[in-house]
Amino acid sequence: MKVIAFLALWVTLFHQGYSNSLDTCVGRCGYGTDNSFSCQCNPSCERFKDCCSDYTDVCKTSALSCKGRCDEQFNSENECHCNSKCAQHQNCCSDYADLCDSNGGGGGGGSGGVITDAEIKSLSEALYALDSNKASSSELIINPQALVHDSQTSSMNDLSSENLFRYLNEEVLFSRPTYNAFLAVLDNYNRMTGQNEDFSPQQLAEQEHFVRETMANTELGRELFAFLYTKGVYASEEEFLQDLKMMWFGLYSRNNNKKDSSGFEHIFAGEIKGGKVSGFHNWIQFYLLEKSGKLNYYSHSFNGPWTSYPDVLGMQFMWEGYFKQVGSAVIGCSPEFDFALYSLCYITRPGKQCHLSLEGKELMIQTYTWENSFYGDGKKYIASAFPATPRN
Repeated sequence: MKVIAFLALWVTLFHQGYSNSLDTCVGRCGYGTDNSFSCQCNPSCERFKDCCSDYTDVCKTSALSCKGRCDEQFNSENECHCNSKCAQHQNCCSDYADLCDSNGGGGGGGSGGVITDAEIKSLSEALYALDSNKASSSELIINPQALVHDSQTSSMNDLSSENLFRYLNEEVLFSRPTYNAFLAVLDNYNRMTGQNEDFSPQQLAEQEHFVRETMANTELGRELFAFLYTKGVYASEEEFLQDLKMMWFGLYSRNNNKKDSSGFEHIFAGEIKGGKVSGFHNWIQFYLLEKSGKLNYYSHSFNGPWTSYPDVLGMQFMWEGYFKQVGSAVIGCSPEFDFALYSLCYITRPGKQCHLSLEGKELMIQTYTWENSFYGDGKKYIASAFPATPRN
């Protein structure tokens, strides 16, 4: 009887040990659901509440890093990726640039040295602190109203009865030199692609003035140049300013082989291509069009964590018969801040995700290069840049 009792106890302990071995994610991260296990170790387990107790420590934390994963094969179960195509698909892990591809380059600017994510985040905090022309809570009041999930952004339903912008002190903000320079350039464009943009000498002078006013005549712009100068990207301030002018205002063709577009028009003014709004990532343009009755705000799918300006919204809206499914923008910042952030990200992370830090909170900017035509010695125009809002 003692032998039988011992064997029964041994079997019980064996099964408990075997069961416990199934309750771990060691060696199982990223796999699909397997019902032979008592708990799961894939991204869906959080939704179905059947994760193993060590899922976060073993899978989630490590899965968000590229440590030991550079150039790995694509696995759809992974939350982020570390291969050469992740930037194109906007799903790189946050440390991809540092650990796998930290050389930057490829867009405007000179060759320069390695610029790390940590340095970019530190600089973006400095730029945030220097944005003395941003709107205060007494100068700008917004009314975001309806919040929708990603699955609802394409529905084209007007869920907000009032304007997004409830109040803006134009007299104060628009009288400032950088705002004035921005407004002068903003109205120089034909929003329809496929039609040549033809600038007058005055409009070309306005482009030059905007770049100098924002980047040479503000502390914020000078801080950006100083950083890029110390990194060997630019040899002089004049080279920096002229490269920005070409990178942002140089014309290329998005449709019908016409010189119909530029980085500035696409990102700040917005365009119409293929029957829908393309680009359009600026809050001042949004405000002006909404005020004039040309734009109808529908809803927002993302509201950033900031409690003061600048903030970030992902907006759905109709612009004179053309819909924008998600038009993300930094709200309440000065023109020079917007221009500096996008320039920083395009110069250091062209065609990639760019991780910034504002008031201790992360902001990701996605940039794209224009691959079909070039300026200078093979430099690439900016195609797009915008705040990449997380999925709901």
